[in-house]
Amino acid sequence: MSRTPSAPGAHLASRLGLTERVFAGPASRRLTRTVEEGMARVEAYLAGQLRVADALADATGRYLFEAGGKRVRPMLSLLTAQLGDGATDEVIAGAGALELTHLGSLYHDDVMDGADVRRGVPAAHSVWGNNVAILTGDLLFSRASQIMSSLGEGAMRLQADTFERLVLGQMHETVGPAEGEDRVAFYLQVLADKTGSLIAAAAEAGIIFSNAPVAYREPVLVFGEKAGVAFQLLDDVIDLSADADETGKVPGTDLRAGVPTMPYLLLAEREDATSVDLRARIDDGVARIADGADPALLDGPLAELRTHPSTAQTLELANDWSRQAVDALEPLPRGAVREALTRFAEAVADRSS
Repeated sequence: MSRTPSAPGAHLASRLGLTERVFAGPASRRLTRTVEEGMARVEAYLAGQLRVADALADATGRYLFEAGGKRVRPMLSLLTAQLGDGATDEVIAGAGALELTHLGSLYHDDVMDGADVRRGVPAAHSVWGNNVAILTGDLLFSRASQIMSSLGEGAMRLQADTFERLVLGQMHETVGPAEGEDRVAFYLQVLADKTGSLIAAAAEAGIIFSNAPVAYREPVLVFGEKAGVAFQLLDDVIDLSADADETGKVPGTDLRAGVPTMPYLLLAEREDATSVDLRARIDDGVARIADGADPALLDGPLAELRTHPSTAQTLELANDWSRQAVDALEPLPRGAVREALTRFAEAVADRSS
């Protein structure tokens, strides 16, 4: 059976779970073709960077890359680069380096969270063990730094500052808030550091490496961070999805591992009897799982959390951060790029469409 050629933007849309409305109109279709071409170059660049002589490092480094992924960060770099000279070789390299940084962080995150599945395949640490998974992440970080060093001091500063925030975000998430600290505000800062900073860096990289006007750097930086927080808030909701085929993870993976997410934090702020009881059952289940109990014991409570008002409140919060991201774009020139970025911010907070 022959394959029907995809419409312009279909491949990109499928990566992000976006509808065709994101790429509506002739100008957007042209932009999408341009970004698609750039994405193919980034994909080829990443494949080349991950091909190494050492057999073990070659297998482990390519493992999660070949499992798929949305490639949100390089897509944003390619979009913002259209405000300058377009997808220059430097844009492709910078976008690739930041995607490698993201990829490396996944290896580490899965070890720290005890995740079983990533991108629909067994987590790397369950295949090769914790030590090899951690070292693979380190190798990817090293390769990203090598790439950025070839792009100059400014690129190295972007990489170093972003990596520092990633580590601090993970550290704060691991240690948790101080006594009396606002847990929701604390968590939002963790999201800004762990997710928002890298998406912001990707958006800014498109400006830097395409020689776009310097005045555009701050708007896309703010846009990226706020869109990143919205993106992660939606992931907290998706984490509760009953459809493991859709999410690539066992439903409630984070909470089963004792990692609080926004629906749980908002649940904890409620004082009605139903919410208090549900939180107590989740806490009890997490403690029992930590002692070796079957993680399936949380299936019922997590199904209740999925339909609880705190999950709907998380969706509202994601939409608010999405609106802030759109507002940050005001200084950019009107046109296809700004429209695409606007639709992206709206869509990451509503990936059910």
